[in-house]
Parts: sequence; C-alpha cells; structure tokens
Amino acid sequence: MSVVLALLTSASNATASVLQRRAASQASASKSMHVSLIAELARRKVWLAGIGLVIVAALFQAGALATGPIALVQPIFIIELPLAILLGSFVMHRRIPSRIWLAVAAVTIGLGTGLAAAQPGGGTDHASNGLWVLALIAVGAFELVVISAALRVRGEPRAALLGLAAACGYALTATLLKEAMAALDRGPAAFFSSWQLYGTAVAGVGALFLLQNALQAGTLVASQPMLTVGDALISISFGVVLYGETVRTGWWLPLELLCLALIVIGCVEIAKSDLAIAPDGSQPGAQVARPAADAR
Repeated sequence: MSVVLALLTSASNATASVLQRRAASQASASKSMHVSLIAELARRKVWLAGIGLVIVAALFQAGALATGPIALVQPIFIIELPLAILLGSFVMHRRIPSRIWLAVAAVTIGLGTGLAAAQPGGGTDHASNGLWVLALIAVGAFELVVISAALRVRGEPRAALLGLAAACGYALTATLLKEAMAALDRGPAAFFSSWQLYGTAVAGVGALFLLQNALQAGTLVASQPMLTVGDALISISFGVVLYGETVRTGWWLPLELLCLALIVIGCVEIAKSDLAIAPDGSQPGAQVARPAADAR
C-alpha cells in the first residue's frame, strides 16, 4: 500500500512540477529570495493549479508515510522527474529523444535495484524529544550554511544550492508528517495537539519557498538533481537516526552506490532535455524576465 501511495504522490508532484516550473520561469528575477515572489506567482492560474496538485500529493504522501518507512517511501519520489518529462512530452506533443529514454531507464533501474539491495524497513513511528532537538538543530545549521552560500552566487550554483536546501526542507517535512500521522491513531485530539503537525506546515512552507527560488534562479539541470537525490538521501538519514529504520550495507553498499550513480547520471541527463529546461514549449534558454547577463 505504501508503495502504491508513494507512486501516486510522485505522479501528482510531477504534474505540479511542470506547472510550477512554467510559472516560476516567467517570474521577475528581481524578486528572488523575497516573499513577493510567491505573491507574484499566486496571480498565475497555472501556478495555483500546481499548488492544488501539491496538496493532493501531500494527502497521498501522508498515507504512504503512515503505512511504510521513510527510507522506503521518500526514495520512490525520485521517479517524479522521469514522470514529469513523460507528462511534458504528452502535453506539449513533443518527441522524447532516445538518450532521454535511456536516462529514464537508468533512473528507473537504479531506483528499483537500489531499493531491492537496501531493503529499507523496520523502525517505529515515534522519536524521542531528545533526538528531535538534535535533528532540528542539525537542520537549522545545515540550512543556514547552504542558504548563506546560495546568496553569495548567482545562476546555476544558486539554483543547485537552493535545490539542496529545499530537499532538506522536504525531507524534514516528511519526517515530521510521519510522526503526526502516527498520533492520529490515538485520536483527533492527539493528532491536533501534536507539535509535529504544525512543524510539518512550517517546514513545508519553507521548503516550498526555497523550491520556488531554486526554480527561478536557474534551470532544472542545476536544481532538480540536488532536490530529487538530496531529498531521498536526507530522508533515509532521518529514518535511520530518528525512527530506527534499517537499510542493508556491507557487501550491498557497492551495488547501492552504483545504483545511486545511475540515478544521478539519469537525473542530470533528463534535466538537460528541452522539456525539462522549457516545459512551456519555449526555446531552451529563452528565460522570461531574466537580465541579459543571466540568460542561458
């Protein structure tokens, strides 16, 4: 059940990604890292449609996390990028080159084989307050370093760093959501009194803000691999540390690293495709409302 719900989450998020990228790529570059960027995007119907699908995806994700370990559920979301390309091709009636099909195959095979080798499982639905404090301090420090570095650069480096920051935010959101869903088993009162529920909302909004800025700062070539792979790896770390989930290592580790390499290579190649760079059907590099010095 958790795998099916995770795949439905991926499909919803993939569709939302196509819509959000189309809106964010047309936003004014002067509003980067400002709340006004969200205000501008909120006036675009295509962005609002993407947000609606994000909400649908969140419901599917909640069900997946309630029935399965984070270390299994979150990595499945890697399939979002190939799904977004296939969806974009269908919507825009554009042919997918053979090299992109190979990249999709690399991501799919790498993900399936990697999960089979790692066999994530076990764990509990509750983490101690002490572990939560340490995790939140670590996340805060990580985000501070990454965002500070992003503000010192422009273009693709900024997009990559903000993509990584967003990945950490989404991983934390999922980790908080899992414990909030576990509280629901004890009744509505326990659910609505759980601090993790409200932490999920705060972390989710923060991650969304970082993602919009990552999309606005540069192409998917820089931001999407960092977002996709970073979310999976950080989520696995949260699952192991906070909830005691297990993944196989030892002699399985070389195979898992090979699968990770296939996923990264595939994600980079997919993100370089015309559909990923310009999902609205415009020519690659024809970024709207970007200064000439930052055009690609």
